[in-house]
Amino acid sequence: MWALAGGVFLGWALGANDAANVFGTAVAARVIRFTTAALVASMAIVAGAYFEGAAGIETLAAVSTDSLEAAVLATICAAIAVTAMTLAKLPVSTSQAVVGAIIGTGLVAGQADWSGLPKILTCWVATPIAALLISCCVYALLRMLLNRVGMSILTRDNLLWMALIVAGAYGAYALGANNVANVTGVFYGTGPFDSTSQLALIGGISMALGALTFGRRVMMTVGADLVRLDAFAALVAVLSEAITVHMFAEIGVPVSTSQALVGGVLGVGIMRGVRGIDRTVLGRIALGWVLTPFCSGALSAAATLLLAK
Repeated sequence: MWALAGGVFLGWALGANDAANVFGTAVAARVIRFTTAALVASMAIVAGAYFEGAAGIETLAAVSTDSLEAAVLATICAAIAVTAMTLAKLPVSTSQAVVGAIIGTGLVAGQADWSGLPKILTCWVATPIAALLISCCVYALLRMLLNRVGMSILTRDNLLWMALIVAGAYGAYALGANNVANVTGVFYGTGPFDSTSQLALIGGISMALGALTFGRRVMMTVGADLVRLDAFAALVAVLSEAITVHMFAEIGVPVSTSQALVGGVLGVGIMRGVRGIDRTVLGRIALGWVLTPFCSGALSAAATLLLAK
């Protein structure tokens, strides 16, 4: 089981960076305290990973090698890249970090398998676009419902608070179901690791620990800096992200919750007018997305070469 140390490290890094996305907008809007958000998120992540994580694990395993050593190396290098981005307060794509590390190791070792890569790349591109479109639809639908139902400001605020808790829990469940593959998917079929439920549970717990111990740092970048969000806008963004990520979990492709959330936030910004979007922050986030797979890939390739000598 020691071989899973790299996956546990990656799960912690993923939880610290990505799990914050499901409640980041609500915490930044001062609707929910971080402690409450982290506790709800951690429990939902483990549930999502255990009950619906198998499909993504099998998909990611299709682009991995059968080498246990390569799996350990890829997860460690991906975790280092994600941790570096977390320290820089950038919400990055852990999916891209993992696949980049797998490709880097596979290319050097001469064991790269490209069969499942087109499906993964297509879903990566589709993730922020789908979240943006869903966000626009959810925004219009919820706005229409709230306008038609007469209620006091206090009742409306309480309703939005409860809805944000539910939407965040759903988003965390979708995160666990979709992204646990990034944590332990490379180990499936290597050595003694032939149980998707076991790998999903271990990955889910490590992600939950990351959310609890280090998840606060990334929240404000998307939740407050990109677009200023009130409780209603935060609900739309989180719900759109959750729907998008869960949809790809059903397809069986691990995608980025960061990209889904940014797509959801941008949808809110478009519905309210594009002038509210901070293009500088958006550019920094996009740069993180581009750099992540290349950095993790280069790191894993260099490590593979070094260990081969």
